[in-house]
Amino acid sequence: MAGQSFDVVVVGAGPGGYVAAIRAAQLGRSVAIVEREHLGGICLNWGCIPTKALLRSAEVLHLMHRAKEFGLKAEGIGYDLPAVVARSRAVAKQLSGGIGHLMKKNKVTVFMGTATLPKAGTVEVKTDKGSETLTAKNVILATGARARELPGLEADGDLVWSYKHALVASRMPKKLLVIGSGAIGIEFASFFNTLGAETTVVEVMDRILPVEDAEISAFAKKSFVKQGMKILEKAAVKKLDRHPGKGVTAHIEVGGKVETQEFDTVISAVGIVGNVEDLGLEALGVKIDRTHVVTDEFCRTGVPGLYAIGDIAGAPWLAHKASHEGVMVAELIAGGHPHPIKPGSIAGCTYCHPQVASVGMTEAKAKEAGHEVKVGRFPFIGNGKAIAMGEAEGLVKTVFDAKTGELLGAHMIGAEVTEMIQGYIVGRTLETTEAELMETVFPHPTMSEMMHEAVLDAYGRALHI
Repeated sequence: MAGQSFDVVVVGAGPGGYVAAIRAAQLGRSVAIVEREHLGGICLNWGCIPTKALLRSAEVLHLMHRAKEFGLKAEGIGYDLPAVVARSRAVAKQLSGGIGHLMKKNKVTVFMGTATLPKAGTVEVKTDKGSETLTAKNVILATGARARELPGLEADGDLVWSYKHALVASRMPKKLLVIGSGAIGIEFASFFNTLGAETTVVEVMDRILPVEDAEISAFAKKSFVKQGMKILEKAAVKKLDRHPGKGVTAHIEVGGKVETQEFDTVISAVGIVGNVEDLGLEALGVKIDRTHVVTDEFCRTGVPGLYAIGDIAGAPWLAHKASHEGVMVAELIAGGHPHPIKPGSIAGCTYCHPQVASVGMTEAKAKEAGHEVKVGRFPFIGNGKAIAMGEAEGLVKTVFDAKTGELLGAHMIGAEVTEMIQGYIVGRTLETTEAELMETVFPHPTMSEMMHEAVLDAYGRALHI
């Protein structure tokens, strides 16, 4: 089988790679995909999907504890952690198997092994059976990223966990320290806190969820503290003293002073680094900046026929961004004229409780960019459906350009906002102004009515506050 030739070879079968392979095959190209571990990549196997399965279990448990509010009775409420983890892994396995089916359906040749690029247009694959040499005019790099590890805070799987260890937790933490308050850190903090862990979150920036609008971050902090979390902002874990079989002593600097606290478990969630090593990229002339491949707006690396998509190509590190880039590159290779990705129209979603979702500029960023803004807000407490659902805690915020009516950004916190945000994304993609949004008829009773009211409020026309 050595020396096989394809139109396109994709390296990495995560949400960017496998989608790129499918679209290229749909467009009549012969396609091979190389994956060293799992079809579906981190997202399906160790990221997006299994974490949502865990969080769903926590959400159901939370609702069971609130049964009395809904006129219901629930006794002996509890959870079985191994069963919760097993369900999460089963969901991931089901979807990963589905990717294998999609590859067969679209006649994509799969090579399970480790890839290197000895020269442009050539991919060497080391498999269990030996080596394969694949040639292609076009190669798409979709190797993703992995958890960043800071010196002294490295995960050991026992006392200090990475996201992978947390996904297959062998025990329930009693006193948990989460280092980092981005999406990964906050989601695990929310999950274990809901299950009863005494949870502390340490964030080096001046607020949690630092990429979100400051108002949303403040709302989230207030909610998390109400749930029993301890939040330390402008703080840093300087050192961990590990005591096997006992726990961890964390040295935490807050306000210029270092204090020690005891924990039985630590989760490190301090960002990611791109998987750019051992591919041979430097020898090809590929530019790498802080572990990420430098590309243009069409994901071209500067090396003819070589593209990079998804996490390896830099922020935002989101599965849906990777998938869309995969489609764009496949269409470009096939001679199409796809539109480049607009990062400002890619939503970010955090599936904690309450959920957080946003798209576009924060209020502060819009002002920094020189916009005169109109800001609208609408609280969940003013929405009939939210009250009926028992989910009256939340906020929808919109940011418009005062001169043009352009929707610059939208920011939401509360139940199901990760589903609702898509309405604003469509609006931005269609370059909708406040006028079209105001004239849109939103169904009643729905949570989405708050999106309409937040637009109206930006222009002094809100009806229900």
